[in-house]
Amino acid sequence: MSPSWPSSEATTPGSRHQDIDDAEKGLYDNSSSLPASPPLAHMEEKAVVTHIESFPSPMSPMSIVSPVHEGITPSSSVPVLSLSGTQVNRLPAPEPPVKAPTQAKPKKVVSRWILFRLWFNPYRQFFTLIVLLNLIGMICAGTGNWDYAVDHLGALVLGNLLFAVLMRNELLLRVLYTILIYGLRSWAPVQLKLAATSALQHVGGIHSGCALSGAGWLVYKVVDIIQNRNVQHDSVVATGIITSILVMISILSAFPWVRNNYHNTFERHHRFIGWIGLASTWAFVILGNTFDIRTGEWRSDAHILLNGQEMWFAVFMTVFIAIPWVTLREVPVEVEIPSPKVAILKFERGMQQGLLGRISRTSVMEYHAFGIISEGRKSGCHYMVCGVQGDFTKGLVSDPPKTVWTRQLKFAGVGHASAMFKRGIRVCTGTGIGAALSTCIQSKDWFLIWIGSDQEKTFGPTISGLIHKNIPPERMILWDTRKRGGRPDTMKLLKDTYSSFGAEVIFITSNMAGNDEMMQGCREGKLHLSPPISILKPPTLTLVLHAAGINAFGTLWDF
Repeated sequence: MSPSWPSSEATTPGSRHQDIDDAEKGLYDNSSSLPASPPLAHMEEKAVVTHIESFPSPMSPMSIVSPVHEGITPSSSVPVLSLSGTQVNRLPAPEPPVKAPTQAKPKKVVSRWILFRLWFNPYRQFFTLIVLLNLIGMICAGTGNWDYAVDHLGALVLGNLLFAVLMRNELLLRVLYTILIYGLRSWAPVQLKLAATSALQHVGGIHSGCALSGAGWLVYKVVDIIQNRNVQHDSVVATGIITSILVMISILSAFPWVRNNYHNTFERHHRFIGWIGLASTWAFVILGNTFDIRTGEWRSDAHILLNGQEMWFAVFMTVFIAIPWVTLREVPVEVEIPSPKVAILKFERGMQQGLLGRISRTSVMEYHAFGIISEGRKSGCHYMVCGVQGDFTKGLVSDPPKTVWTRQLKFAGVGHASAMFKRGIRVCTGTGIGAALSTCIQSKDWFLIWIGSDQEKTFGPTISGLIHKNIPPERMILWDTRKRGGRPDTMKLLKDTYSSFGAEVIFITSNMAGNDEMMQGCREGKLHLSPPISILKPPTLTLVLHAAGINAFGTLWDF
């Protein structure tokens, strides 16, 4: 039976990302935009504010309207004075005094250099570097200055596509995380750890850059074949054109605008067209390598295929695409619905911290990623916090499933790299708790800051119990915006906690507005932990934010 809720508690998210439930983005931010409480109120969970001297404007930068509470006006705690009396109609009513317009708190101006540095992050740096290198290679090949490219165009196509696949493979990324965590944790300076974490977080830039470059080389090769079609077999030309079209459709469907606004369209085209494109690539490789353009005849010698680089690139690309799907299982799930805004999913098996899992009601379509909460590998179970956003998550509340499909091989989020650092802070808003909580549960060296509205009521006793059972009060700040009368001064809270806890780094999981606010705040100030980093230096060194002594990793929107 579908649970029913009072109409007063219905939730109508207003976010444009309604079809995305990305665990590392914290899109479902249920903290309300109420007047901020006094600065000293943030360190005590049950502090009572008896006097508030001033209220910030609702349009101030700190007043971030969440998609969950957009359009919902909370009850005000500010008393309203009402005057009633008898009015004499024959006397003219005095004109009300002209009041000076209330000036809204000016929006904080952030330098363009900071905004550019945050925009041109290592994801875009990786992407730009790879595309430029391949573009230079194409120019050299086209001018006859690179003989290898002329003789092995197929290898350059498949080599780029193979690297694109590898940068999205759960197994390889888990191996890379493990090597860097255990290889750097005990001896490496903080700067090296930050650079390694930056590279791990932004491997998507390599994925996108190699995919686009591979498509570029493929078009180059097909154009070359068409120009020499008098010596090529028609089937080679046809499969080359078909493969190019399929690969381009798969790449275009993954552009951020399509991925964020039309998630199911992205998934259908990127996955299924990509699989068809892989099959077409195999046909293109086999036909192209077995047709001898010098004699105009087909060769049946297997050594020709086995000795070709293209063949082995295609083999490894197929293997790494298949590995995650081999672990696909339909597993039982228990669904707890503490409020109409959130579903808590419980699965068997304990997990490491910092992992994320994809789930779906079907075996091959509409997968959504959520952070995994677990007390450890031996705990016997793990949880996912699913905030109501689009049709998929609404269905978890209105029609809770008994089983879901998931890959048993989970992928690592940036939070998995927290094991590399000695001490740190995990700050999150709303359902971002799903991606953040395991780190603070499984490590006594991590501090939790969670900002949200009606946390216990919204997220229920399970999440509240996991927090209070495993994290002592001196290692967490749970900021309930409804109880405290609004959001905190986030940057003051972060700076104070960062200093007092002796943290090396902060990991942020929030919606876009909250993430931008915190990342800009961390980036401001004099760079005094290290010299300014030039954007011309290697990409792995440029994510690190050292402003005011704060090293921070924010939510990744291009992935």
